[in-house]
Amino acid sequence: MISSEVKRVAYRGRSGGFRRGGGFRPAPVEIGKEYEADITEMSRRGDAGVAKIQGFVIFVSDAKVGDHVKFVVTKVGRRFATAELVKAGAEEDDEDEDEEEAEDEEEE
Repeated sequence: MISSEVKRVAYRGRSGGFRRGGGFRPAPVEIGKEYEADITEMSRRGDAGVAKIQGFVIFVSDAKVGDHVKFVVTKVGRRFATAELVKAGAEEDDEDEDEEEAEDEEEE
């Protein structure tokens, strides 16, 4: 009977009681879909930026704080998702300038 006691302890929530249905919400993102959001902070490891959609955390690889990014979700868990960067806001401005310079050179 000791093992059943251990199981009960493992399922206790923060309030000390057992969870009953209630708190589950489906993730507001889906694998393979593209989303756009601001990066508000960095992950603890520093390898990904953190974006939130409807309060749901998404770790976006290679993104930096302050970037406005487009990303594709690669994995969805119960508490967070991971995503790959498609386009960052700062990069978008650089590409627009490069296109304008190329057009100017063609005119000359």
